[in-house]
Amino acid sequence: MKLLLTGKNGQVGFELQRALAPLGEILAVDMAECDLSNPEAIRKLVADVQPDIIINPAAYTAVDKAETEQELAYAVNATAPGVFGQEAARIGALVIHYSTDYVFDGNKQGAYTEEDRPNPQSVYGKSKLAGEQALQQSGADYLIFRTSWVFGAHGANFAKTMLRLAADRETLTVVADQYGAPTSAALLADITAQAIGRYQQHGKAGYPFGLYHLVASGVTTWHEYARTVVGAAIAAGKPLKLTPDNIRGITTAEYPLPAPRPTNSRLDTSRLQQALNLKLPPWQNGLKHVLQQIL
Repeated sequence: MKLLLTGKNGQVGFELQRALAPLGEILAVDMAECDLSNPEAIRKLVADVQPDIIINPAAYTAVDKAETEQELAYAVNATAPGVFGQEAARIGALVIHYSTDYVFDGNKQGAYTEEDRPNPQSVYGKSKLAGEQALQQSGADYLIFRTSWVFGAHGANFAKTMLRLAADRETLTVVADQYGAPTSAALLADITAQAIGRYQQHGKAGYPFGLYHLVASGVTTWHEYARTVVGAAIAAGKPLKLTPDNIRGITTAEYPLPAPRPTNSRLDTSRLQQALNLKLPPWQNGLKHVLQQIL
């Protein structure tokens, strides 16, 4: 099969190049090779490649900047997935797209299921929801994976930021009232590869296309996540000024940002685990693996 992959230099795109390598011929592009804010560039790319599967982890992810760069955020996050879907429908290709916990307002008490009504509170969240809907309405076969708190050995993320700050600071404050599951880019890539492998084996007949929540199992807060990262780095012998005990938890209200964050980012993954007959590992497993690479 011929696979078209966007966002090759991003956290997820980087890992997808590894995970998808055994499954077919991969053409991986970045924004320099195809500007996803330009629908005609997308149409030309798909027409030239004629892929069997389009995998689209590329996104506008500057959450706070999106509040003032709305047009660009919507072009990349909302319009582009719809265009990929339209072009995929023309040639009978499958589209695999990634979305976010930010489509929810975070006010639910338990974990969000795929049936829960989205209510995004930020431009980023609204643009990502619009992208889901555009793909769903395109007529293409699709898989949409909603995920959260993504990190990896490649690219910028929270874990790397904590390590950088811990090398310079003796105290730190981190939000302690937002809940979610840190999810490694490697896990996203590996589950995507499993989904594609099943598609290759069984074809479209009876294939469980649709929208799924895909995150590691378990739950934590940004504050506990930061303490875990710093503690692991110290245990690995990395010289840091900061210790876990000197990371103080604060409320979301004490750390205002241009774009609101959901306080509850827990996503129920039961549907995905049943559909693909798999078990999602604890978030600590992915973090341990990535920290071994970073440290």
